[in-house]
Amino acid sequence: MSTFPVKGRIVKGHMVLEGISHISGFNDCYAYNKDELVVNIRTNKTIKKVTMYAEDPYLNGCSTSAPWDGQPYEMQLKYELKHEYIYSVTVKPKYKRLQYYFRLTDVNNETMFYQESGIVSEEEFKKNIFKEYFKFAWMNEADISVHPKWVENTYWYQIFPDRFCREEAPFEGNLCKWDDLSSFGHKVFYGGNLKGAMSRLEYLHDLGVNGIYFNPLFVSDSNHKYNIDDYLHIDPNFGSNVDLKLLVEKAHSLGIRVMIDAVFNHSGLGFFAWKDVVENKRNSKYYNWFFINDDENFTITHKSTKDSRFYSFAFVDNMPKLNTNNPEVMEYFVNVCKKWIDMWDIDGIRFDVGNEISHAFIKKLHAELKAYRSDIFLLGEIWVNSSQYLQGDEYDSVMNYPYLENLSNFYLDKSKSADDFKYAVNFCYSMYQKQVNENIFNLFDSHDIDRMYTRVKSYDYFIQMLVILSTLPGSPCIYYGTEIAMEGENDPYCRYPMRWDIIEDKSRDETFRQVQSLIRMRLDNHEFLGDDYCFVQTEGRFIVYERNGVRVYLNAEEKDRAVSFEKKPEVLFSYKFSDGILKAGGALVVRL
Repeated sequence: MSTFPVKGRIVKGHMVLEGISHISGFNDCYAYNKDELVVNIRTNKTIKKVTMYAEDPYLNGCSTSAPWDGQPYEMQLKYELKHEYIYSVTVKPKYKRLQYYFRLTDVNNETMFYQESGIVSEEEFKKNIFKEYFKFAWMNEADISVHPKWVENTYWYQIFPDRFCREEAPFEGNLCKWDDLSSFGHKVFYGGNLKGAMSRLEYLHDLGVNGIYFNPLFVSDSNHKYNIDDYLHIDPNFGSNVDLKLLVEKAHSLGIRVMIDAVFNHSGLGFFAWKDVVENKRNSKYYNWFFINDDENFTITHKSTKDSRFYSFAFVDNMPKLNTNNPEVMEYFVNVCKKWIDMWDIDGIRFDVGNEISHAFIKKLHAELKAYRSDIFLLGEIWVNSSQYLQGDEYDSVMNYPYLENLSNFYLDKSKSADDFKYAVNFCYSMYQKQVNENIFNLFDSHDIDRMYTRVKSYDYFIQMLVILSTLPGSPCIYYGTEIAMEGENDPYCRYPMRWDIIEDKSRDETFRQVQSLIRMRLDNHEFLGDDYCFVQTEGRFIVYERNGVRVYLNAEEKDRAVSFEKKPEVLFSYKFSDGILKAGGALVVRL
């Protein structure tokens, strides 16, 4: 076990107390299900052992003078981060409540006691008449974070509609030729549509994915459709409401779930409420649906909103920010979601800019939509630690951009070690409750960031990242074209038209087969469900981790590595491995 970096502060008789924390709630103490309670504590790296003493608070009566002492539970080291440990234990409180405190032991075998009011010596702990124990009051089932179980075993495929596939395009206006990138930019259209996507459902079924996430589909004058004018009608250039209904029906017949994009943080300028405000200003009954600060000048267009004439998304003047604190706005968009479910039988909704809409609105969405359809999947787009949105009454999951960024950094910076990789992975999973990690929406590229292959500039690293995506806990997602290692820098270049010519000429058929193999491996093996994993070896840039008897080897070094087994394993996936040698850049997944 490594020691705390500031070794000079480790003095016998003086335990290092910095970095030790616990709160009786949120992600430190929570109900995993109706029977099991998870307790986590963060410590610095001088703490080598944590024992929790726990029992029902009323076992010997309600009086504060009633004798009480807990039963000991040895906590296990769950996550090692760069500068701290996270110890964890799962208990089954007989009476659905728990009172507890911690006994801490450091590398010098010094001991201290941690109660809610702070860390004290054993002498002081015993001397205090009033002991400030931690207490989890009651395991209310209504407070437990739960999600649709089907999400855990879903492998998603993200489609940017204008760029995926064109079929019988009814497009109004000028279209670029599918293979013409000479005038590519933010404002060009290629005419991808729902009939085109529907025509490729068999292709996606063959690839192996069983979930589709569509970027916005509704009436808008942009190619990305994030400035929506009408939330109840499919944009005519994509098709019709009937086309989406037929697509969802066919997808379901192939075992593929469908999630669509909801843009409730802001609207387009053609949205009926905004148009009414422009016409009637303060006399509009929709005036308070937005944030207008300058009644005289808010209608000025083609100019950044940094002047605060009204609030908008990212200062973009054609995306006025909706006031999701307003009960009328909340009610309108809750009903929009219910109509989507009724019209199209969708399986999930992804909420754009999911941390800029109000908590009150998300809670209302969760309560009403889960009552309307219990297995609807609610996904938030948030790029940072999102634990406050994942306590059970808001989103089921979020797009895991911290995962994308932290693990990408390992491949972008060759000075990072296998231990750095371990710390990054552990950081990502330490942010959330166990049940959230089981359905966290993992990705390595999307319409908002450069494509994976372009980012790492290495086919070996590209394959390794797909192995990681397919084997670590969560619900993985690939972006259209990832299966053939499509390239593209940041927006808009990550939105090139799908390269169907490459599919047809089979020039990247080997890549397709590798991705297909990983998807099928992930979905066919129950060992990849749940949130358990452990690191077996981290040496140099050679990484080995295990999940329920399945072991993953990643050789990110520039030299070959020997891999040996006690008995011949079942190989689930292999890249650059033969005769016991995992070549530089190789990856291997085996069942032991």
